[in-house]
Amino acid sequence: MAVGKNKKLMKGKKGGKKKVVDVFTKKDWYSVKAPSYFQKREVCKTPVNRTAGTKLSADGLRGRVFEVSLADLNGDESTYRKIKLCCEEIQGNDCLTNFHGMDLTTDKLRSLVKKWRSLVEAFVDVKTTDGYVLRMFCIGFTKKQANSQRKTCYAQSAQKRALRAKMVEIMSKEASTCDLKELVIKLMPETLGKDIEKACNSIYPLQDVYIRKVKVLKKPRFDVSKLLELHGEVGSAGEKGAVARSGEFVEPKPLESV
Repeated sequence: MAVGKNKKLMKGKKGGKKKVVDVFTKKDWYSVKAPSYFQKREVCKTPVNRTAGTKLSADGLRGRVFEVSLADLNGDESTYRKIKLCCEEIQGNDCLTNFHGMDLTTDKLRSLVKKWRSLVEAFVDVKTTDGYVLRMFCIGFTKKQANSQRKTCYAQSAQKRALRAKMVEIMSKEASTCDLKELVIKLMPETLGKDIEKACNSIYPLQDVYIRKVKVLKKPRFDVSKLLELHGEVGSAGEKGAVARSGEFVEPKPLESV
C-alpha cells in the first residue's frame, strides 16, 4: 500500500502521553477532633479536595466517619474496643466529630466463643434524653459453677429467654435515663456488662458479658451550640475562623468613654 493513501498510518497515537500529576497537590489536610470526654482530642489528619468553584471542601468532610481504637483515644489497654466518630462541623482547619457507633474487634469476639457453653445475645432500640435513637447489642456466655462435675454448662431455652429479657431491661433502663455523652462514658469502662452479669446471676451464672455493638439509628436536628459544648468550646468563631477554647476567653475591659 502506498504511503499517503491510508490516513490511519500517517497519524500517531491518539492523545499521546498523559502528564503524571500528584493528586495530593490539590488537597488540603484537616485535623480530626474527638469530643471532650475522650482523653486524646486530636485523632488524626484527613485530606479533602480543595474548594473549587461551587464545590466546597467542607461539604466533602461533613458526614465522613472515622474508626478509632478506644486505646488510642484514652491511652488505656482497651485495644479490643473500636469507636466510630462522625464529622458534623468544620471550624477553621478542625473537623468537629460526634459519637457515631461502637464495636468489638473481630479477634476479641472470636476469642470469647468456646465449646461446652451457651451463647446468649440480645438487642434493643433505645432513645436517649437528647433525642438519639440507638440500637444496642449485648453478648454473654454461660459460666461453669465451681461445684459442678459436668463437662458442659448449657442453659435451657426458658433460662435463655429470661437472660435476654434481663439484658434488654438493663440496657433500656440505663440508656433511656441519660444523654448520649453520659451513655458513652458508661460504655467505656464496661460497667454495663458487669451490671448485667450481676443481675443475671440469679437466673444462670454468666461470664464475658459485653455490650458488643452500638449503632446510631437516628439523630436529632443538628445544633452547632450543642456540638461546641460537647467539644468544650465557648463562644463562636473568631475573626480568622478559629474557635475560642475553654479557658482562653478573656472578658474585655469596659470603655471609660464612648
